[in-house]
Amino acid sequence: MSSRAWRSLLILLSTVPVVVLLAVLAQRLPAGGRSLETVSLFALFVASCLLWDRWMGRRLVLQGSGVESVGDRRRLVQLRIGVPEGLVHLEALRRQQRLEQLLAPMGVAVSWHDYPSASTLLVALHRGEIDFCGGGGTPSVFAQASELLFIRVARDKYTSPGGEAILVPDPSPIRTIRDLVHRRVAVEEGSTAHYILVRALIQAGLDPADVSIVFLPRQDALPRFTSGDVDAWSVWVPYADSPRRHTYPGRSIASLQSLFGDEPSLQLPTLYYATPELVRDHPATMKLLLEQINEAGAQVNHEHLADVERLRRELKVSDEWLERLRAMASERTVVPLDGRAISGLQQQAEVLRDLRLIPKRPRISDGTYTLLLHQNWTM
Repeated sequence: MSSRAWRSLLILLSTVPVVVLLAVLAQRLPAGGRSLETVSLFALFVASCLLWDRWMGRRLVLQGSGVESVGDRRRLVQLRIGVPEGLVHLEALRRQQRLEQLLAPMGVAVSWHDYPSASTLLVALHRGEIDFCGGGGTPSVFAQASELLFIRVARDKYTSPGGEAILVPDPSPIRTIRDLVHRRVAVEEGSTAHYILVRALIQAGLDPADVSIVFLPRQDALPRFTSGDVDAWSVWVPYADSPRRHTYPGRSIASLQSLFGDEPSLQLPTLYYATPELVRDHPATMKLLLEQINEAGAQVNHEHLADVERLRRELKVSDEWLERLRAMASERTVVPLDGRAISGLQQQAEVLRDLRLIPKRPRISDGTYTLLLHQNWTM
């Protein structure tokens, strides 16, 4: 039965005692006064019915739209955070344990969950296995096109351009992207590295069909690459010098700077994602979480700057690069989503759809998936 039918039934049932009461009162009144009193009581009855109908209708509208009073919202008892390998700001926050100390008095426990990639994190977010995570922006384009449910809530202000892009074995005769024609190239499907490979091929005047793409998760691609089973490997660990990254063999034939210039932060943003429930029902927790990620990132940047300044001569750091590091250390590390970052992701969506790599063309700015409202956590 529809909500409208239920409402009508409730109103009908509620009128029964009122009608009986009116009949009794009418019988007890003198004959001359019955008419006026009955009309007055009937008018009062109609007004009561209208008020009752209005109140019930408002309740049903609120329920249907998902709006709940603060007291009815699900109490948050555990904040589950997903972390991909090497996402430096979340790793720092986990290590510092400041978030646990701040949320404990509120009765909220924090748990950390490691995942191999942003793609697997977004699947976990959609399934309700975690509440919050961080990772590359490209997987969210694939996930939105597949109608997984999540919300983009913020991004890192800077994306490190130092991650490898496309590797080949050291003795390989391959020197340029054009040399990959008819070669086997490993990449994780739906990853940022997938988009990097596509962009590199297009930039070199090639079609993705000109190479043999082998879809492999990163943990499976490494042994296939080292054994020579594939000729090249598109892989990107943009976040930090993780132990695994130091073991990657081979040499790069395409860097992020050669592919994206000085704008990897906008064209390949590192994003933070949350469930709709966390965004809607627990905005104070979201604010606290994003602020603490920002604080953890700022501390990491200051530590990095101190290390570089201490080893400046040994590392042969230029004045220009040192000034850039100083600027990064003095600015926010996590910022709200803006038009330029959304535009970069939309450009990815257009390219991926034109190549039929995603089933439909998602609108990145869709409010169901992207939080573009004023975000008070930046204040």
